[in-house]
Amino acid sequence: MFKNIINGIKAYFGTFNLISKLGLWKYFVIPILISLITGLTFVALVYFFSDTLGTLIARVWPWEWGAETFATISTYIGGLLILVLGLILYKHIVMALSAPFMSPVSEKVEAHLLGATRHIHRNTTFRQQLARGIRISLRNLFRELLFMIPLLVISFIPVIGIVGTILIFLIQAYYVGFGNMDYTMERHFNYKESVQFVRKHRGMAIGNGIVFVLMLFIPIIGFIITLPISVVAASTQTVKILDEKKLIAVTNTSEKPKEIKE
Repeated sequence: MFKNIINGIKAYFGTFNLISKLGLWKYFVIPILISLITGLTFVALVYFFSDTLGTLIARVWPWEWGAETFATISTYIGGLLILVLGLILYKHIVMALSAPFMSPVSEKVEAHLLGATRHIHRNTTFRQQLARGIRISLRNLFRELLFMIPLLVISFIPVIGIVGTILIFLIQAYYVGFGNMDYTMERHFNYKESVQFVRKHRGMAIGNGIVFVLMLFIPIIGFIITLPISVVAASTQTVKILDEKKLIAVTNTSEKPKEIKE
């Protein structure tokens, strides 16, 4: 899996040039606006409500001694909780709403990599792409929260908290990589087949998501460039795997795509 994580990261190299070469920037205008608005909204929530949440957390301290110190710490804890939960929601909201705009980007990357050969794709409408994006995001959101809530508690425990923090980061990376890969898989697989494919290539999803999550911490610019280059990187790597394993049906042959098995 470690090799696949590295490949997922390496797929980012050259993405800016590929986006410019294929003229893809025009497809990112609306997704970038969605990303900016959503991202700045969550940043504002951290700024305005961290004190309020910190005050609520501070009430669990029943003693007078150390109350002021605990209140200060609680403010930071409140801000961290909002930031982490906001980051989780941000990713899935942006990726779900951007699905109809990212699918054409992935398709153009696929055509560029595989040449003029005509491939059989699932024909889906804007509404179907949006519905699938929302379905995938909701699935991943609930599963992510299932893991994240106990890990958030563990992350505040000295020493053990380091492990919890690392796991939080990797889980977030995995599910965001899943979403980026699905923009390509949407054309070739149904919902269940896509889930199976990502499970078999979870290392690639983690590698793609690692860079995505790290870039979000670049002020403002992170909300602008992260989605475009991460989608192109995921599409590039996903198409290569699909092609190598002959999972893409071709119109000029009788060969059918192989079934994905666990």
